[in-house]
Amino acid sequence: MKYKKLKAITWSLMFLLSPILTVADQIPEKVSLQEAEQIAEEAYIYGYPLITMEISRRVITNVHKPVGTRGPMGHFVRNREYPTAAFKDVTAPNADTLYTTAWIDVSKEPWVLSLPDAHDRYYLFPMLDGWTNVFQVPGKRTTGTGPQKYAITGPGWKGTLPEGVKEYKSPTSIVWLLGRIYCTGTPEDYAAVHKMQDAISLVPLNSYGKSYTPSVGEVDPSIDVKTPVRDQVNALSIADYFNLLTTLMKDNPAAKADAPMLKKMARLGIIPGQAFDLNKLDHDVVKALNGVPKKAFSKIMAHFKSSGRVENGWVFTTDTGLYGTKYLQRAFITAIGLGANRPQDAVYPTTEANTEDKPYEGTNKYVIHFNKGEMPPVNGFWSLTMYNAEYFFVANPLNRYTLSARNDLKKNADGSVDLYLQHENPGPEKESNWLPAPTGRFIPMLRLYWPKESPPSIIDGTWRIPAVQNVE
Repeated sequence: MKYKKLKAITWSLMFLLSPILTVADQIPEKVSLQEAEQIAEEAYIYGYPLITMEISRRVITNVHKPVGTRGPMGHFVRNREYPTAAFKDVTAPNADTLYTTAWIDVSKEPWVLSLPDAHDRYYLFPMLDGWTNVFQVPGKRTTGTGPQKYAITGPGWKGTLPEGVKEYKSPTSIVWLLGRIYCTGTPEDYAAVHKMQDAISLVPLNSYGKSYTPSVGEVDPSIDVKTPVRDQVNALSIADYFNLLTTLMKDNPAAKADAPMLKKMARLGIIPGQAFDLNKLDHDVVKALNGVPKKAFSKIMAHFKSSGRVENGWVFTTDTGLYGTKYLQRAFITAIGLGANRPQDAVYPTTEANTEDKPYEGTNKYVIHFNKGEMPPVNGFWSLTMYNAEYFFVANPLNRYTLSARNDLKKNADGSVDLYLQHENPGPEKESNWLPAPTGRFIPMLRLYWPKESPPSIIDGTWRIPAVQNVE
C-alpha cells in the first residue's frame, strides 16, 4: 500500500510525546549494525498493533454506507448473520455472536453510545484503543443488561456531559467498538437480536438528544480493500512502516510506561509526530533494516508456544485485552486474533499441533472427548471453531465453522461427548458432532466466554482441556 498523503505531511512543530526525548534524541545516533537491527525489530513489534488497527480501520470504513461487515467512520455495522469462509477482514473471526461494531475518532469531540435493555441476554461491548487495549467493556458481566449511556472521550478532552451519561476516556483517538451479542442462530433469535441491534445508537456529543443522521462516508480508491489486512501490514517496507507509525502516534499517544521504548526508538530517528527518514542512517544499517519486517513477523508468530499456558497441546493465556509493556504478546494476539477480549470475558485456547507436536491435517481423523459433566465451564457460552493455517474459516458443505452448546450434540451411552475433527464426513450417526476441516493443515480454537472463576475453572486450572486425539 502507498501512503502518498502521509508522505506529503510536513511538521511545522516538533511533537514530543515524552519529556524523556530531548533535542539530541531527535537526530539518529550512530549505532552499530547489530544495535540498529535489534532496535528496529523491537520497534516493529511495538508498533504492530497500532499499524494493524489503522489498516483495519481504513479497509473496514472505506465505503459510502454500511454494507456487509464494513461501514464508514461513525456508522454502526450491524451484522445480521454469522460470517462465512469468505470473510477475511479479521483473523480468527467469531461465528457465535452477531457483531455490532463501529470505528470512531474521538480526537475532536466525544461520541455517545446508548445501549438498550438486553433483557438478560448475554452481550459485551468492548472498546479498543489504537493499541488494541480493551479500555472499557460494558456488558452483562460488568454493567448488567439494563439500558446504559456512555460518552467516549479522547485523551485530552475536558468538559461537562449530559445527565445520565457516564464518561469512558479513551487513551487514543482511534476507538473500535466491538459489540458482541449472543445468538442461537434460529430465525426467532435472529429477529430478537436484530431488534436489540437497531436500538443501539452512536452519536457525536454535539448531536446528543437531537435528530442525527450520520454523514455519507468518503471512499478512497487508493485503499486496497481486497488483500487481507495482515498481508498488507506485512508487505509494508520498513520506511513506510515507521513513517506510518510515527504519524499515527501523534493522535494515538504511547502509554507512560512506554517511555523507555520511545527513547530507544529515537536512536534510529523513530519519533512520534516526525517523518522517519531512512536515508539519515548508514548504508549498511539501511540494508539490514530492510530485512526487519520479515524477521520481526516471524518472531511474532514464533511467540505462539510461549504466549501462555500449554495444556494437552492447547495454548491459552490470560494476557489479552490489557497488555502493559508485553509488546510481543500484544503483537501476537493482534496477528492471530485482533479484537481479543479481557480474560474475564473470554479465554481462547488454541492448538496448532497435538501432544506429539505434529500439526493437524484434515486427511487424518481426530476426536476431542469430554467426560460426562466436563464440558467447558462458562457463565456465558463456549464454542469450538475450525480455522485453516491462516486463521480463517474453512469452506465446507455444511457451512459449519463451529460446534457449541447450541448444536444438537449427541452424547455417548455413558453421557460423554465426542467431537470429530476431519475433512471427510464421518457419517450420519456422527455428523451432528462433526467439525469439518480442510484437507491440509488446520487449527482448532476453543472459546470460553465469561469463564467460571470457581472450580471447575480453566482460570485456576481445575478444569483441563481434553487433548485432540488422532484416531488413525
